[in-house]
Amino acid sequence: MRRTMAVVLTLAVSLASGAEAAQVAVGRDVQTDVMVTIYNGNLGLVKDVRQTRLPTGLHETEFTDVAAQIDPTTVHLKSLTDPTGLRILEQNYEYDLLSSGKLMEKYVGRMVRLYNTDGTYLEAKLLSTAGPVFEINGQIHLGHNGRLVLPSLPENLVSKPTLVWLLRNAIAGPQRVEASYLTGGITWKADYVMVINAADTKSDVTGWVTIDNRSGATYGNASLKLVAGDVNRAVEGRRAARLMDVAAKAASNQEAARDFKSEGFFEYHLYTLDGRTTIKDNQTKQLTLMAAADVPVVKQLIYYGAQDYYRTSYGMPMSNQKVGVYFDIKNSKENGLGLPLPKGKIRVYKADASGSQQFVGEDWIDHTPRDERVMIKMGDAFDVVGERTQKEWRKIASNLYEVEWEISLRNHKKNDQTVTVIEPVPGDWQVLSSTHAWEKPAAHTLKFQVPVMKDGASKLTYRVRLRF
Repeated sequence: MRRTMAVVLTLAVSLASGAEAAQVAVGRDVQTDVMVTIYNGNLGLVKDVRQTRLPTGLHETEFTDVAAQIDPTTVHLKSLTDPTGLRILEQNYEYDLLSSGKLMEKYVGRMVRLYNTDGTYLEAKLLSTAGPVFEINGQIHLGHNGRLVLPSLPENLVSKPTLVWLLRNAIAGPQRVEASYLTGGITWKADYVMVINAADTKSDVTGWVTIDNRSGATYGNASLKLVAGDVNRAVEGRRAARLMDVAAKAASNQEAARDFKSEGFFEYHLYTLDGRTTIKDNQTKQLTLMAAADVPVVKQLIYYGAQDYYRTSYGMPMSNQKVGVYFDIKNSKENGLGLPLPKGKIRVYKADASGSQQFVGEDWIDHTPRDERVMIKMGDAFDVVGERTQKEWRKIASNLYEVEWEISLRNHKKNDQTVTVIEPVPGDWQVLSSTHAWEKPAAHTLKFQVPVMKDGASKLTYRVRLRF
């Protein structure tokens, strides 16, 4: 019994001393692979694989060069070589980074040296970093011309964000370990450039992915995936751990065009870069998402009615309203597209008479699946104008009314135009008369297609009976 207890105690002491003595640093120099998945909304998933040799038994491992905006609660470490033989007993995230300000904070209330230009020095007590304030020979000095020298490096300061694990390892020899975690400070967005032909019937469309990395880490030769979709995240009143702020100017960089492969993933879409890329810290990178030529487009002139013009029973005329200009595109394979398009801003250009490309408008598009349509508003027409006049408003009975509207459309362009008129109609309604054919695309909507000759005008008059 005594011998058994002695063996157990000896083993415990040996393990404890080993845990204090054995410490392994695993830096980016032994990194063999890194995979980065970037989501909409300032979130990235990092999988960092490194080849190292871990001692057996208890030991501490420092995993350096991780993102400064890492969420420590999401960190997961596993051995790819021996998944069951490596166990994590304790995990720490060291983010108290070494800086001149941090060094001075650690020495508040302690003795430091102030060196003069002639090499002599004074012993001083640092009272405050604001100023700074020193006590020298019983007197208080607000600032000092000397050079501040600290006697030693304080504890608990690290030069870069570091994950520290207390591990128990079963096998000796090299092994591959993978650390995965979520980090903030890295975002991506989609931008599109569309060039319209002279007839406004065809376009060349190019999509760009813009990645902005301010996470505090560089991901070298990384496998890159992008997730498009609205991923729900739990909202916390307080963060479980402090995330460091990384503020620096971003340097722009563009790479040669590559392909992104798209696949359905859960209720989202996943885009995988064909090849690898390096995403530097504090860098804005652009990659080609897609390119398509001769995409058919349909230009539409749309005159929308005011949503509340029925609310006045006195027939007050509406002010002249603008005619909106839109491009309608079907995201189909037959049209040269067919790739699920992540939401982003689309900018449209067209060549002028001299052949120079000019900016003609921009709009936001939402996540657009394959075979769905994209409506892009360019702006308001200059040479096609509309005017609405309420010709009559009559109360027929209780909650029963008749109203007549006249919409004048004038075309000052050199080509014939067709204007789509969209009119909101409230309540239970019935069209009594109309100068043009009408459609009912929705319960409270009237739709007209009104042709307008070049340098001419057209009038749409319709009368409806309303029951509120």
